[in-house]
Parts: sequence; structure tokens; C-alpha cells
Amino acid sequence: MAIPKISVAEMESKYVAREGTSHGSDLAFLDQRMPGFQREIINMIGISVTENPEDPSLEPKITSPAHGFAVIYNRATNGNGAALHAHLTEEVFVPIRGAWQLYWLEGEDERAVTLEPGDIINVPTLIYRGFRCVSDDPDALLLTIVGGPDPGNVTWHPSVVEAARDTGLEVDKDGNLREIES
Repeated sequence: MAIPKISVAEMESKYVAREGTSHGSDLAFLDQRMPGFQREIINMIGISVTENPEDPSLEPKITSPAHGFAVIYNRATNGNGAALHAHLTEEVFVPIRGAWQLYWLEGEDERAVTLEPGDIINVPTLIYRGFRCVSDDPDALLLTIVGGPDPGNVTWHPSVVEAARDTGLEVDKDGNLREIES
């Protein structure tokens, strides 16, 4: 096996993304206009789930291929996060800064756990889940890892789809955001 040689300059330019200088999108998903669900989505590496594929700020910061996973950062202020949604893939969450609450539905009942920096949770497939920042840290950051070679589309809880319509957004049959024509 031939071992490749990679210089520091090449490593920095192709394989390193700095969180502090990376910026994402505040409109990657259906729920982000709804009160309590404002957040910045930063796709760091891999093919990530997004409903706004035309937004160039959602391009992965590391463009080299990731095989079977995607890493996303979520920045949010206290009380904000993601609404109830499900995936066909596993989703792993690791708070980097600040405390974050992961919540899910058990039948119709909401359950939750609060995670501190360094804690980790792996949410099983097909479970309606969401997350919210529960910290006053103005730099709160949640790392998300989505597994599988194809992250697929988000399935929103029906209550989220209904509430998002009030903000003028819906998702088309292909899983992309679109403004509701009035």
C-alpha cells in the first residue's frame, strides 16, 4: 500500500475547517422561521440533510468526500433549536459548548434528556426528535453526526408542517423548501 504524503498547506486547504470562521445558514429547514427554532446550520463535512440546496452557505466546509457520515454544527441561543422531526438514519448529538436538551416523542408523550458538553446521545431511526439550547452561553454549539451514505430527507411531525405554513414555508414533494404562494 502506497502511503500518501500530505503537506501542512494541503492538509489546511483541503481537510481542515475552523468552527470559529465557519458560517452557515439560518434557513436550511422548514422550522427555522418558527419562534423557538431559529438556529444557524453549518455543514462541516459530508452530504448533509438540507431542504434548501440552492443556498451556497450550506455547502460543506470540507469538500473532500466523507464516506457514510456527515458532521453539522448547530448554533443557537437559549430556548432555540430544532422542531420535532425524524430521519431514516441515526443521528448523534454532542454538545460542544453550553447545555442542550434532546427531546423525542414516546407515543404522544414528550420525553427529554439534558446533555452537557462532552455528553453524547445516539437517537434511533424513525423517532420524532428535536433539540433546544438550554444554556445562556452566547456561543452554544451542538455537534450533529448523521450516519449513512444517503441522509435522505427530514420527516416533520404534522404539527411542525402546520405551524410552518403560518411562516410562509412548506416542503415540496422532493423535500425542498418553497415559499407558499399567496
